[in-house]
Amino acid sequence: MERRTIGAGALGVGAVGLGCMPMSWAYSGSRQRGDESLRAVHRALDEGSSLLDTADMYGPFTNELLVGRALKERREDAFVSTKVGLLVGEQHIVANGRPGYVKRACDASLRRLQTDVIDLYQLHRADPEVPVEETWGAMAELVRAGKVRALGLCAVGARGGRRSGGLYDGTIRQLRRVQQVFPVSAVEAELSVWSPEALESLLPWCAARGVGFLAAMPLGNGFLTGTLTPGQGFEPDDMRARHPRFTAEMMAANQPIVVGLRRVAARHGETVTAAQVALAWVLAQGRHVIPVPGAKRERWVTENAAAAGLRLTPQDLAEVAGLPGAQGSWE
Repeated sequence: MERRTIGAGALGVGAVGLGCMPMSWAYSGSRQRGDESLRAVHRALDEGSSLLDTADMYGPFTNELLVGRALKERREDAFVSTKVGLLVGEQHIVANGRPGYVKRACDASLRRLQTDVIDLYQLHRADPEVPVEETWGAMAELVRAGKVRALGLCAVGARGGRRSGGLYDGTIRQLRRVQQVFPVSAVEAELSVWSPEALESLLPWCAARGVGFLAAMPLGNGFLTGTLTPGQGFEPDDMRARHPRFTAEMMAANQPIVVGLRRVAARHGETVTAAQVALAWVLAQGRHVIPVPGAKRERWVTENAAAAGLRLTPQDLAEVAGLPGAQGSWE
């Protein structure tokens, strides 16, 4: 697989990563099977999808334990990214950016992941009660201690909203602050055909500074694969059950996006899928961009990895850019 680099340290990873969250968190619980997910991780590494993206809150903790089972056998094949800063309660999630907690959380993640170093340690959310510089400073100490190789900021769900300016203005202000303390190697934020907002300011900010961009949800939480049926329903623990784009009405209204992706796919051969076109579009947004599609089955991991070899033509890119915008939004 093509290799891409993250940050000024030129940390090399496969062009398409693996989001491990669906294996343990946020999607249908009845379909989460540890051994099957473990095989998916191994398949990803076989295919060259070396970046494994997890977090201590996924489960909580069980996702890191799962990834750790694979890392125990194949640490040299993997680039592990995990996150800190969110605590999961019974009915709520709270931020914790206190320096002492960050250091304890890192040690706990290292134990669960069965490794002596985390390749990319990301701040999942800033704690409103703690200056972000203090949290970032504690993370920088982990780099100096040899427990972490590079630092990143996760901007998923951290949008500022149009009313206060650009969608990621708040994130960029935060990035400017932490850059004064220790270099940012990567930013993780949503980017897909139906959620392209990061192209406006966040992606250019990263490109101008040599910061890697991990594209979260590049398949639109599964919608852009074309495998979901409007009105199919979701299990209560599945986050899509509460997402405004996944009502039966909105899924039907957004079908033209999938139809357009399939049309482009058909020009590249019978085996090319809408999902692969969606990932190839993300890859085409810059050499510093690494899509991190979530998957928990070997079949989907293999299909996603193959997107790294799909080259969209200028005509393809123009056609995708001309697809209708998604209907239904949190904004």
